[in-house]
Amino acid sequence: MVRLLLDTHIFLWVVNQSPRLNAKMRSFLESAAAIYVSSASIWEIAIKVRLGKMKADPDAMLSLIGASGFKELPVLGRHATGVAKLPLHHGDPFDRLLVAQAISELMHLVTEDPHLAAYSDLVITV
Repeated sequence: MVRLLLDTHIFLWVVNQSPRLNAKMRSFLESAAAIYVSSASIWEIAIKVRLGKMKADPDAMLSLIGASGFKELPVLGRHATGVAKLPLHHGDPFDRLLVAQAISELMHLVTEDPHLAAYSDLVITV
C-alpha cells in the first residue's frame, strides 16, 4: 500500500487542477492508499503569501487538504530532528523537512524538484 506525501508545489498543482500534473501522475495519485500534505506546506504557503511571493489563502489551502481527500501530516519532533541527519544536498528548509517526514514515516515524497531524489529512494520526481 503506497502512502504519498505531496510537496507544496504538487499539492497546489492538484488543488488548482494544473495542467503541469500529467494524466499519468494523476492516475498514480488516484491509486495511492493514502495521500498526505504536511502542515509545513501550509506554513510555507503562509510565509510566501505574506512576503508577496504567492497568491493564495492559507486557511483555504488548509481546508482543501481534507476536502481533497488528503490527510494532514503534522510536524513532529522526530521529523525536526531528522533534518539534522540529512546531508546538505538541498538548502530549502521546507523541502528538507518534507524529506525528513517522508523518511521518518516511510512515505514516498512526490515532488517536482529533482535535487531531492539524492536523499532517498522514497522521493518520486514528477
